[in-house]
Amino acid sequence: MSPLEIGYAAVAGLIVLIYLGMPIAIGMLGVSFLGVAMIKSDAVALRMLGAVGNDSLREYLFAVVPLFVLMGLLVTVSNVGKDTFDVFQKMLRRVLAGLGIATVFANAVFASITGISIASATVFSRVAVPEMTRHGYSKRFATGVVAGSSVLGMMIPPSLLMIVYAVLAEESVGRMFLAGIGPGLLLSVIFALTILLLARRRKDFVFDETDVAAEFEEFSAAQLVRKSVPILALMLLVLGGLYGGLLNPTEAGAAGAAGALVIALIRRSLPRRTLWRLMVETGQITVSVLFLILAATFFSRMLAMSGVPRELAGLFLGSAFGPYGFLIFYLVLIILLGCLIDSISIMLIVLPIALPVAQEAGFDLIWFGVLTVVAVEMGLLTPPFGLSVYTIKSAIDDPELTVGDIFRGAFPFVVAMLVALAILILFPSISTWLARL
Repeated sequence: MSPLEIGYAAVAGLIVLIYLGMPIAIGMLGVSFLGVAMIKSDAVALRMLGAVGNDSLREYLFAVVPLFVLMGLLVTVSNVGKDTFDVFQKMLRRVLAGLGIATVFANAVFASITGISIASATVFSRVAVPEMTRHGYSKRFATGVVAGSSVLGMMIPPSLLMIVYAVLAEESVGRMFLAGIGPGLLLSVIFALTILLLARRRKDFVFDETDVAAEFEEFSAAQLVRKSVPILALMLLVLGGLYGGLLNPTEAGAAGAAGALVIALIRRSLPRRTLWRLMVETGQITVSVLFLILAATFFSRMLAMSGVPRELAGLFLGSAFGPYGFLIFYLVLIILLGCLIDSISIMLIVLPIALPVAQEAGFDLIWFGVLTVVAVEMGLLTPPFGLSVYTIKSAIDDPELTVGDIFRGAFPFVVAMLVALAILILFPSISTWLARL
């Protein structure tokens, strides 16, 4: 077999292994080792595996992963998410479908200090859904709003997916974070407009009752200030330090984790057993992410050795497809994969093949990364995988609420994300303006 044939066989073999249920990182390592061994020799494959382990994980940058994960988990247990929702609920209670819009913007603010969509889905399914249903919103719509707005956790910086993309594309993490601000705000506004449109045109979808008598919880100005201070302080500490040039991404993660720890201790929401559980969970998430990155790096080097990316670049860019034909094909493939596997795995499988083609096409890799993250996050809302949907179902544990109901409630937000994706393709400066300053 030629190196090119071995590369294509490795990609096909990886797809088969994933379909059979093998862990993605193990499958990538296996096919990559076998591919290099067939192209060169077993000795070269062993040396390359050792070099990949050394080169891909020794970077100082990778310390940012456990720090931002820990910060997100600490913020989740200290009820900052509930306080953020309370503040926006007070501000938007007189707006049509105001609680739905409050959920979107509270999720956007919460996303700016967690970086993990599942954390947002867990918190707001317990905070926003009971409050919305108490005020006459349908459970289907309430859970759909939470599922839809939870994707902002991976768009608005800091974002775990942005970090993974920056590592694979060899781009600056700080610039990728800046690139997520415009698209994150765009998504938030489109989600809010979607809710307003549904409330006007499809009241039966949004509300169970048209005449709602439930009273809102009242908060004094002093209480609202107390609820606002923790989230604003963390945003100022992390984002202010990062974008003000005072902290690099790793230092910002450390400062944010320390700040979140102080908030949790002040609020007495961190007993010793909970702290230990969060530390273990942080370690598990970090190790799984880094192991996947190691496997993807090996996979990328094997593909480069086989010549598959160069062949695909010639196929797409030298034919009637053209650069934008490749882009549309790539985004559709990611959205389809999102129906089957998780976000990080999609990026680690597809990007080693797609990035060389995108570079050859002359695309701005920061813009390409933003489009990738938006398309990948749609997989959180689409069946049958829909991780955010299953997270909400497990958090609420209501036998009357089916997974199908949540998927139907989230569908308008999938359409809204497609609209946002089209806008970002047509106007790349939304993604690149801040990042390229």
